[in-house]
Parts: sequence; structure tokens; C-alpha cells
Amino acid sequence: MVLDSREAVLANLARVREGIARACDRSGRDPATVRLVAASKAVPAEVVRWAHQGGVEDFGENYVRELEAKREAVEGPRWHFIGTLQSHTAHRVADLADIVQTLSPGNAVARLARRAAQRSRRIPALIEVDFTGERTGVAPEQCVGFADEVSAMNGLELRGLMTLPPMPQVAEDTRPSFIRLRELLAEVRAKHPQAQELSMGMSMDYEVAVEEGATMVRVGTALFGERPPAGT
Repeated sequence: MVLDSREAVLANLARVREGIARACDRSGRDPATVRLVAASKAVPAEVVRWAHQGGVEDFGENYVRELEAKREAVEGPRWHFIGTLQSHTAHRVADLADIVQTLSPGNAVARLARRAAQRSRRIPALIEVDFTGERTGVAPEQCVGFADEVSAMNGLELRGLMTLPPMPQVAEDTRPSFIRLRELLAEVRAKHPQAQELSMGMSMDYEVAVEEGATMVRVGTALFGERPPAGT
């Protein structure tokens, strides 16, 4: 169940921040270099507002309707689109999102870029890298080539890479994927130096992600409690 207590949300927020600080201490990093993106899918606007009042500046939404509703209801945050980019709603994402984290090859990214250019926008965007071969995103070996394509698109500004690794049994299972994403970013950055962001790590494994260089962690359950499954 999503938490319905402001105090509980703020207590969870403090624990997540402590986890980020611990991971930064272990890896010799400044916690200020890690951006907490609160994954707020299925979280009521009031609960999002509590987190924002607690200092969270960035929220991630998976669905266009939720993004639109919460952007209208809660003033102030930066809104990240972290769901699958689809061609029939990409134009709405271009209108609503401050940052798009899920670029992958196909018509949707072209439509996103075209709409943004029509609105005289350059949307900061991350390429989603798929290490499973079964999800949306670009294959690791195609990442640099796709980064070249994205960088040539009017309306988009390539900022880095994102991944959702295979579901781990324990947090440590995700470390190889995080290491590989960091290595891929170095390859992309050699050609596109503005690409600095690594979005990786979720509630279970965000400390491992920070140890491996994450600049954004997407945390939902650890902040807001369990959300209902999609379609319920």
C-alpha cells in the first residue's frame, strides 16, 4: 500500500538520503552529485507533494496521464518521463516532461524530437540501454551509434544513459550491469562530452548504483511503499 502518512514518507526519505550518503562515503563521492528521482507511479498527488515539501526536486512518471495530472496538481518539481516511450503518446511527453530517460530506436524518439523542435524546446534526454535482450532500449553494442543519431536530432539534448538491469535476487547482482553502463557512458562521452548522466539503481540496489557512479537513482517503493500492480 502507498503510504498515507506525511511523517512516514519523510522518514523514508531520510533513510534513502542516508543510504545515498553511505554509498558516497564508501566510494569517495559527494552526495550532492547524486540526484534522487522519486519514482511516483501510482502515488497520489498529495503524497508527491509531501515528498516535494521534504526537499525532493525530481519525480519520475511512467504514464502520460499521470504525468499530466500530477504536473498540474504539484507545482515546482522537475518531471522525468521514465516509462516506455511510445509513438502515439511521444508528442504528449514532449509537451509535459522536463527530462526523458527512455530513448530507444524507433518512431517514438523521432516524434518526440520533432514535437520538441516545433515547440522550440531541447529536451534533456537519456538513452535506455537494455542488457537483457528482452526489454525496450538499445543493445549495448549499438549504444554509441544510437547516441550519434540522438545528438543529430533537433529538439533533443543527449545527457547520458539509463538502464533497468535484470531483476536481482540481491542488490549485488546488479553491479555488473552498472559497471558496464558506466563503461558505455565513457565511450559515448568520448564523442559527445555533454553526456554526463548515469541513471541507474532503484529501491533495492541504489546504494550499489551510487558506488558505481550513478548520478541519478530512481527510487519508488523505498520512499512511498508498495504500489498496486499495473491494471489494478
